[in-house]
Amino acid sequence: MKKQLVLILLLSFITFQSYTNKPEFSPKGTEPAAMTLSEKLNINSQAVMLAVNGYNKLKEQGRLTNQRYLTIADFSKPSSEERLYIIDMEQQEMVLQTLVAHGRNSGTLFAKHFSNRNSSNQSSLGFYITGKPYSGKHGKSLILQGVEPGINDQAKDRAIVLHGAEYVSNNAIRQMGYLGRSLGCPAVPNHLVKNIIETIQGESCLFIYAPDQQYLNHSQLIN
Repeated sequence: MKKQLVLILLLSFITFQSYTNKPEFSPKGTEPAAMTLSEKLNINSQAVMLAVNGYNKLKEQGRLTNQRYLTIADFSKPSSEERLYIIDMEQQEMVLQTLVAHGRNSGTLFAKHFSNRNSSNQSSLGFYITGKPYSGKHGKSLILQGVEPGINDQAKDRAIVLHGAEYVSNNAIRQMGYLGRSLGCPAVPNHLVKNIIETIQGESCLFIYAPDQQYLNHSQLIN
């Protein structure tokens, strides 16, 4: 009888511990830190919270060699606004804020549709790890490795890279009201591409955000 009672108490304790230790949406300390960063840099709070969450997980997994910089492309904003942010995580400061284009089939002014499929010409949301720079048809470009299965892991086969483009400019916005669009790549202004690549190359974290419910429900790096 005593043995049975001890066993019941032990099982109850384990169950209670499992329930109380159930992980929340973001790791302990992430949300307050992200909110502070969001307020300090005036960036969408959810975009920052999710970005910091995924950045911390990738760092814990030893996948980020360049841990100093976190890049966020906030596709909840129109392409006519500067929605690419490079953040110095050591100094908690903005290094650069500029324009970034989305895929032509994702939308016109706003990116609303996303895909991981080849030839979709849509942007893919989620976390990427930057690779090495190379010279391609768009000039100096940066390899991006999509690290979210079923969400952006076809980036290499789709040739999704960071590159410069003439259609990412204030002149394009004046003419059309929005940026030109890519085939799915996060394209940046030509005059900044060299500086951007030199800053974030070498396995840093890039997060492409939009308030897309399918992504928010299925990403393993934010849930």
